[in-house]
Amino acid sequence: MPCAKILAFTGRYANYGAADTWYPTWAGNGNLYSPWTDGKVNGVEAASWKGPKATTGYVTILGDDPLHLSLVDAASYPDDPTPCGGRYPSGSLIYKGIWYYGTYCLYQTPGKNLNWDILGPFVGFRYSSDYGKTWHGTTHTPAHPLFSESAQIGGKIKMGVPHFVDFGRNMQNSPDGKAYLVAQGSSDAIAPAREPDLSWITANQVYLARVKPSIRNMDRAGAYEFFGGYNLKGQAIWTKDFRRIQPLLTWKGRMGNVAVTYDAPLKKYLMAVTDGGNTVSKFNTFILESSYLTGPWALVTYMRNFGEQGYFVNFPSKFISADGRTAWLSYSANFTNSYLHTGYKSDPVGGGYCWTLQEALVEARK
Repeated sequence: MPCAKILAFTGRYANYGAADTWYPTWAGNGNLYSPWTDGKVNGVEAASWKGPKATTGYVTILGDDPLHLSLVDAASYPDDPTPCGGRYPSGSLIYKGIWYYGTYCLYQTPGKNLNWDILGPFVGFRYSSDYGKTWHGTTHTPAHPLFSESAQIGGKIKMGVPHFVDFGRNMQNSPDGKAYLVAQGSSDAIAPAREPDLSWITANQVYLARVKPSIRNMDRAGAYEFFGGYNLKGQAIWTKDFRRIQPLLTWKGRMGNVAVTYDAPLKKYLMAVTDGGNTVSKFNTFILESSYLTGPWALVTYMRNFGEQGYFVNFPSKFISADGRTAWLSYSANFTNSYLHTGYKSDPVGGGYCWTLQEALVEARK
């Protein structure tokens, strides 16, 4: 089985919108659809992340060439974060024409120069059956979230900021027809390795869940299974009891926002993790690979100060080449330049506070 290694950036890149939190999902009709927030896209604003009408954005992405895409039908949706401080986009998936859009909550420590340094719970999924023209809200609230994790400030979260594993167009490469979610979190057993221990961009662990996607299932906790570790034969255990969930990966003080894409030509999963430092510092991003979602996972590339403050990193499967050796890295960068005047550089050239697509070469080796 070949292994994949991020070899180099080619220098080709594209920028779209003036916002962050881009996680494109590839629909059966060939289009991409993505959440976004904290900015403007085509003159539409989704920057009110506090208060009873905190907004999260969404947009349709047309085109097959990463350098020449069109963003259309940009819009925003209001959601109350109470009793938390803010509400933001996370897991987004279109499957069989239904768009499932999740949100999570955050707190901010008063008087500290940090950015949403306390992670709140993942709330649940709203859905649209007409590609975002109309929406049906989640049945859950921040106080009563999908996975019943605490909305109290400082409560340990395991399924925090979940993102769907990108299995390609209409989930065509799912191994079993199920949607999988990777999420950042921290267990009570691990003492803080830094401040903050668990935020929108920092964590100690990665967790994994799966569900058969449908309107009935997606917002129903009883439909989910959670990775529960391994049995004595080294086989993955799946449990419907959330109390038995176990971390897929642990790296104290190094984990953070996470996303996984299946590189079908190489038959490899690529995991992108961002270690967000103290939430306003330079960030480190690393790439891991595995033949199986449940591991073992191997570290293949560690990019210190990527961006220099790159975050929400993922590989849209639509832009992986036919041989699997070229991919486009999706991310945003350097958000603190505008209000903390941090002066972080665009490294590699092309990043910024927008949706950046950066072309990367992927080496396949035995």
